[in-house]
Amino acid sequence: METAVIIVVLVIGLALFFDFTNGFHDTANAMATPIATGALKPKVAVALAAGLNLVGAFLSTEVSKTISHGIIREDQITPELFLPLIFAGLIGAITWNMLTWLLGLPSSSSHALFGGLIGATLVGVGVMAIDFGVVMSKVILPAVIAPFTAGLIAFLTTRLAYAVTRRHDKKPDGRDGFRWGQIFTSSLVALAHGTNDAQKTMGVITLALIMAGWQNSADADPQLWVILACGLTIALGTYMGGWRIIRTLGKGLTDVKPAQGFAAETSTASTILASSALGFALSTTQVASGSVIGSGLGRRGSLVRWRTVGRIAVGWLLTLPAAGAVGAFAAWLVVLWGGWGIAVDAVAAVVVVLALFLRSRRDTVNADNAMSEVADSGHAVKVKKNPPLTRRQRAARQKKTDPDHNGGDPS
Repeated sequence: METAVIIVVLVIGLALFFDFTNGFHDTANAMATPIATGALKPKVAVALAAGLNLVGAFLSTEVSKTISHGIIREDQITPELFLPLIFAGLIGAITWNMLTWLLGLPSSSSHALFGGLIGATLVGVGVMAIDFGVVMSKVILPAVIAPFTAGLIAFLTTRLAYAVTRRHDKKPDGRDGFRWGQIFTSSLVALAHGTNDAQKTMGVITLALIMAGWQNSADADPQLWVILACGLTIALGTYMGGWRIIRTLGKGLTDVKPAQGFAAETSTASTILASSALGFALSTTQVASGSVIGSGLGRRGSLVRWRTVGRIAVGWLLTLPAAGAVGAFAAWLVVLWGGWGIAVDAVAAVVVVLALFLRSRRDTVNADNAMSEVADSGHAVKVKKNPPLTRRQRAARQKKTDPDHNGGDPS
């Protein structure tokens, strides 16, 4: 009994630490564009994002139910085995999160979590313990469809924004009013992130409580203290660790204009909020990347650097199998050595996290060693210095050069 309690406490502690890494790894994406365009000061933006993540954690529990009663068939696994497997899966997710944060490799905290849990379960139990129908319908398909959907929405919104405000073309930046709109839309993104990403950790903790017999299996809703703990942890991660990502994103998105930022944030928030209501466990960074690229394409004179887009896609594809491989190795140690395997996993996780953190302290934060996929998305869209004239500008020029259009007498 004492061993089971220790394992549950370890799982909860590790899950909350993953939630913290999720905060500084992902949530800052919401505030990249308003900082880049000057709509918000960095400290104000991070504090606002942290507070809204906490609020968002209380708004929905559908994604949590997907994690606790969906991906893994817990009825086919004994609690004595499943709790260590959850522990191993979390090690895989955290290791991948920390490594990609250090290297600047585009990744998704959400898919790292799914990959770690799936890899650990496959090694510890087998294929029959994974509900691949749920994995496909609520993880894989949304991961493929959501970025394209968000990109399309952002593209159309950007075109509309520029069409409505085209009368300001001759001003240095006639669309500065969108900066005020960005405060609202970026806040929505932060709120949406809380409704989706914070719930994934709630689902893991709820699953652990059910397997330990501390919660009724018929009740899939996370307990109040779980919601509060996860909300506070992801908010703390956003505020404490977001500076590295925020600084990088601010550099990467300096070419984004207020109208584009407004369109991208609107698309990101609407996509994530709709998916949270349906219980789809999305990657916020993937959706945000699709939105940024779509908004760039919607701006006249933009070109896409497809090589950079390909790099982003490679990061997405690697996350699930890489985190799954680490989770599988950690689970193999548990199966091989039992309690000693758990101890080895715990020590190894602490060593790896500390090593990666200390390594990050030796490097200055720049676009080469700490760039997330949304920052890459900013570089993926290249805007010409001298974009082609609009139809209105061509008409004005023609009116000046053609006497027939300038009130002159051709005779």
